[in-house]
Parts: sequence; C-alpha cells; structure tokens
Amino acid sequence: MIKILLVDDQHLIRQGLKALLELEQDLEVIGEAENGEIAISLIEQLYPDVVLMDIRMPVMDGVAATREIQKRFPGIKVLVLTTFDDDEYVKAALHNGAMGYLLKDTPSEELAVAIRAVHKGYTQLGPGIVKKLLTQFPPFAAHNSPPPPPSLAELTPREKDVLRLIATGATNKEIAQQLYISEGTVKNHVTNILNRLNLRDRTQAAIFANSFLSYLN
Repeated sequence: MIKILLVDDQHLIRQGLKALLELEQDLEVIGEAENGEIAISLIEQLYPDVVLMDIRMPVMDGVAATREIQKRFPGIKVLVLTTFDDDEYVKAALHNGAMGYLLKDTPSEELAVAIRAVHKGYTQLGPGIVKKLLTQFPPFAAHNSPPPPPSLAELTPREKDVLRLIATGATNKEIAQQLYISEGTVKNHVTNILNRLNLRDRTQAAIFANSFLSYLN
C-alpha cells in the first residue's frame, strides 16, 4: 500500500483528489494539509511514501516545503501539482528534490500511475515541461554546445531513437507506440541510456538530448 499525504490550500481540491485516489486499491490517503508547514508537521507523525504537493500556498509554499522535506526526510517522494502558469515554481521544486510534476486536471488513471512511478523512484514530467525547463539552461544553446561526450557514441541506434523521443517529453508508453516496441523494452533502453551517459533521470536525459540533438540523427 502506498501511503499519500495531500497538500493543497483548497479544501475542494483535496476532497476531489482523495475521492479519486480512494478508488485505487494500492493507494491510501493518510493525511491532508493546507500548507507546507502543516505538511511537514504531519510527515513527522505519519511518514507517508508520497507527498502530492501543491505549489502556491500561504504560510509555506510547495517549493519551500519540498526543500525542507528532502532535507529532513530524504526517503519521502514529492510529486508536484501545478498549472502552466507556475513554470518558475516548477523549476524550483524540481531543483529542490521533487520527483516530478503533474497538472491539476490530469486524468485520475494517469495520476495513479504517476504516483506509483514516483514511489518506485521514477521522475514524472507533465506535458510541455521538458521544453520549458530547457529555457533555463542557456549553455545548452546550439551555438554554445560543447563536443559530445565519448559515451554518446556507445548508444545503439535504438537507444538514440529513444533518447530523441525523451527530448520531446514523450512518456514510455508514447515511445513504445512510436517505435513499435513494448514499454518494458523502452524502460530497459532508458536505464541503459542513463547508465551509459551517467545521467540521474529523464529530465537530465532530455536536457542532454536537446544539447546534442544533431549527433543523435
């Protein structure tokens, strides 16, 4: 059972999320908080597996709360909920240890899948975030790109295909559909890519791929 703490300053949002998540047999909402300060207090008591974190809240916002959680409770995963208007907040939350982000209108089945993935340690990025994140990395602009590392040449043609699609923000399911392979095979390719390029997660892989896109053709 995956234990979840809901953190959002809007009671109706928390109610809706709880109702949706309670339909999943392996997910359990063990607490709710209306701001980051209360969330941290509850974490000390309940120790959830995953915190579903709003970004903009009074008293302590989601960025500050995420930073504190990662500092004091590094084993707890944080999944951010936001809107497209929160780009800077999203970047800051990811920088401070959040495992990913989702939009608040994400379908319930996708939300459940994302929570399970984050619980296992996988990064989850909502639509459009990869391209938005790239804007904060000016050194990766095409005219400033350094030579590719030798490890890039070690990737197989199929791994390069997967990496190119990661750069677009495609999910494993979408990559599998486009390349006509199974999701399990995609996961294996992603693992190999991260290991060979010495990257931490899909976000770094996407940034890397966009930096050296011309070498992936």
